[in-house]
Amino acid sequence: MSEFTVGDEDFLLDGRPVRVLSGALHYFRVHEAQWGHRLAMLRAMGLNCVETYVPWNLHEPAPGRTRDVAALGRFLDAARDAGLWAIVRPGPYICAEWENGGLPYWLTAEAGARVRTRDERYMGHVSDWFGRLLPEIVPRQIDRGGPVIMVQVENEYGSYGSDAAYVRRLADLLRELGVTVPLCTSDGPEDHMLSGGSVPGVLATVNFGSHARVAFETLRRHRPEGPLMCMEFWCGWFDHWGGEHAVRDARDAAAALREILRCGASVNLYMAHGGTSFAGWAGANRGGGALHDGPLEPDVTSYDYDAPIDEYGRPTAKFRALREVLAEYADGPLPEVPPAPPSLGAPTEAVLTGWTPLTDVLETLGGPEASGPVPATFEELGVERGLVRYEVTVPGPREPYPLTVRGLRDLAVVYVDGERAGVLTEEDPCLKEPVAGHARVELWVESLGRVNYGPRLGESKGITGGVLHERQFLHGVRARALRLEVLEDAGAVRAVPFRELPGDGAPGLYRGTVTVRGAGDARLELPGLTRGFVWINGFGLGRYWSAGPQRTLFVPGPVLREGGNELWVLELEGTARTGSGEAGTPVLRAV
Repeated sequence: MSEFTVGDEDFLLDGRPVRVLSGALHYFRVHEAQWGHRLAMLRAMGLNCVETYVPWNLHEPAPGRTRDVAALGRFLDAARDAGLWAIVRPGPYICAEWENGGLPYWLTAEAGARVRTRDERYMGHVSDWFGRLLPEIVPRQIDRGGPVIMVQVENEYGSYGSDAAYVRRLADLLRELGVTVPLCTSDGPEDHMLSGGSVPGVLATVNFGSHARVAFETLRRHRPEGPLMCMEFWCGWFDHWGGEHAVRDARDAAAALREILRCGASVNLYMAHGGTSFAGWAGANRGGGALHDGPLEPDVTSYDYDAPIDEYGRPTAKFRALREVLAEYADGPLPEVPPAPPSLGAPTEAVLTGWTPLTDVLETLGGPEASGPVPATFEELGVERGLVRYEVTVPGPREPYPLTVRGLRDLAVVYVDGERAGVLTEEDPCLKEPVAGHARVELWVESLGRVNYGPRLGESKGITGGVLHERQFLHGVRARALRLEVLEDAGAVRAVPFRELPGDGAPGLYRGTVTVRGAGDARLELPGLTRGFVWINGFGLGRYWSAGPQRTLFVPGPVLREGGNELWVLELEGTARTGSGEAGTPVLRAV
């Protein structure tokens, strides 16, 4: 078996210097049936390695209850079959513009500010999780005939904390559980980040998008010896709902990559292929500059990242520009670029056949509920992805006063005595019109994604303060949750009683069919709809939102079947256009 080691200046494979040319591709953002194609695209670009994170929350939805941990092992086997090495970044924290940075919501609710520290309760959960995860990695290390050449300890820890004992404990835990390949950390190329995130005896790498020589000079001040590596070369960037689509010029990215390689360094393109944050797993960031304590900025469903391989798996101008650079460092001719996966044969309109109002969906599929003097948070209700209906009474008689929600996260559609009264956000938490008593107030609060980076990582969702009428708290708040995972259960959705389509485009769960001739990759257009989630044949495509910049949802070809396909749309605000044949009809088109 081969041995991959860290030398004084280079990575060594069986004692011979090698350069790692890696590309990030997250197995959980690509349909499993398309892993092989995407990995072949990496090889054709000139890469010899693939890197992936592991999202803890996807695989352990509740303490001790795991879900398809073996997916990582299957992906690593696919990487080996594609002729690629693999770098695994198991966290426990990953960032990745993923819900809660990959940490389970139940963990951050319990541990609070103790996450990502040496706290014994937190480390106990980490040890249990790694004990379940590492059996997917350890047998696939290169010294056992597998593709894994390196495993990362934590992720950009120097951007968060300075508990060196915590990072050391994670490194020791990985060794105790059987990791024999080199360990590494990755941080920004700044002194405080490198000193906070790296530990002796573990390879330090840096993350950046440009100015490679300056970045590596900073790294050398901390690590005079060892291979140079950019663990995240940001050749693109991600998007936020309501923001602009991020684009990086292909020539600029190629020039930055060439500078990295001319420094004699190894590299991991982040992202080589971004994929999609299916099923509502996209995270959120906080604005506000370096402190990341400003307004919530939820991430869009697409993780295209302006990567060289786009969301649909197609080569871009950036792919060709980076391939030209990487070809200069290849041992021989690069493989041919594989053909794109099949695309949908012809556009097809959905036929919407029924509708259930949100209140009835909640009564049929709703989960945990609570009643108390103050609102229950999502965490207290056991909700990861989804929404909560809060109900409270304004006593009376009393004259109209402003109604305000303190500690609202993230967005609430408000009804007063059954009539829509407005949409509230963190930045705009007061209804435009005052409310008189008696009145019945409903607040439908949706999580737009938990923060995945910065000091507000792990913050609670829902109403975390209270509901105020003038200056007076309104007590006696009833809450009931609708978890998104319930809508992933086809049997449960089919059991929901559906009515005729409404004439006013009211919010609710819409059911329909899409007839496909020539199944293949497609994009779903949702004209006229405002905000919600979509499933086709029970597969969650993710969140849509008219705020943009994302306008369509990617539908992987393997999700579709010839003939009839089930379509469910959970519209949370409502639209004036619904029904078959109207302007608001969902449409499938070829990519």
